[in-house]
Amino acid sequence: MTVPDAARAHVDDLAAFITASPSSYHAAAEASRRLVDGGFVRLHETDAWTLEPGGRYVVVRDGSVIAFALPDAAHATTPFAIVGAHTDSPGFKLKPKPTSSGPGGWLQAGVEVYGGPLLNSWLDRELELAGRIVDVDGAEHLVRTGPLLRIPQLAVHLDRSVNEGLALDKQRHTQPVWGVGEDDDADVLADVAALACVPAERVGGYDLVVADTQPPRAFGAGEALFAAGRLDNLLSTHAALLAVRDARPSGAIAMFAAFDHEEIGSASRSGAAGPFHEEVLVRISAALGAGPEERARAYAASFHVSSDVGHAVHPNYADRHDPANRPVAGGGPILKINANQRYATDAHGAAVWSAACAAADVPSQEFVSNNAIPCGSTIGPIAATRLGIRTVDVGVPILSMHSARELASVVDPWYLTRAMSAVLAR
Repeated sequence: MTVPDAARAHVDDLAAFITASPSSYHAAAEASRRLVDGGFVRLHETDAWTLEPGGRYVVVRDGSVIAFALPDAAHATTPFAIVGAHTDSPGFKLKPKPTSSGPGGWLQAGVEVYGGPLLNSWLDRELELAGRIVDVDGAEHLVRTGPLLRIPQLAVHLDRSVNEGLALDKQRHTQPVWGVGEDDDADVLADVAALACVPAERVGGYDLVVADTQPPRAFGAGEALFAAGRLDNLLSTHAALLAVRDARPSGAIAMFAAFDHEEIGSASRSGAAGPFHEEVLVRISAALGAGPEERARAYAASFHVSSDVGHAVHPNYADRHDPANRPVAGGGPILKINANQRYATDAHGAAVWSAACAAADVPSQEFVSNNAIPCGSTIGPIAATRLGIRTVDVGVPILSMHSARELASVVDPWYLTRAMSAVLAR
């Protein structure tokens, strides 16, 4: 496959975004930084909002971020064109009282499984802790350690049957090492806090996750493949971010909304099932003079693209996929369809997405699960249920979903951004 220069530049920028975003909090901060650098105004939830037609704004809540660009002629019934994603990824989160001295003199960090990671993919990698520390005064500090942890696999000599089937106990077999010795003063949290210039005794709370430190990279024949941690779902977050950054809306309010906690159900104050998205929509409508009647009319004319990675056909497990609908890497974004509404796509939404792909000159594919293997879900059905806005589920086909390091085609993220930009230009 020949990769266009524009697609290669796009994936290089995606790599930079992933590298800057080891946690959802970093991802939201990096998205906000890029948007402010691009002319968006940072809003704060505790302030009164004064919005101007033609204005461009961004607001952050914890690990979630929403940005929007108003048309010059925005009014009370102007609809929304929304591209949505999520900022979190499956993995591990640091527990309370995380430091322990394990057998053999190893220092270990206590971690809890977050979401549904492929546990074996996290073994024998140099990992870091990243996220936020909140001090006793309530100030938030973003922090990342660089390579600090490793979850060591048991040698084959001590488990001769390992290649016939690896079974990992989530408690006993996933606790990483981070040092050696019998140092009674060793404290992994204190070491992380020191990097944030917060004394250990002033740590009031923390949300720290484990992230792989191997850099993203293109590789393979023609360097047409792209491997990175957290493609699920920073790939979609990055695509939506670029689409709204470059949007020049005329008929609808262009919006980018990326939420935390999708991997664990979205039920949080900053998740798609929480109030954040609706509160922002209501505040925008109110600033444009809308009451409940006008807002309902605007919502009825609005459109939401929920984007999350999906499954490319796996060459070693082709029987796990639907026999007729077989997405391939490099074949363009996928339209996700599920009869049981695990994805929110319906006929009208599919038609809008098809038109957007055609307008952007982007190839597209369809994804539906093998009947014997139920699919996962996304923020799409949640947003559609909470807001009543027509929603379509899309994504990019990848391999190794929920691995510590996932695999995509170089061209597909570029295709996705172009299609999203066409939606925002409605």
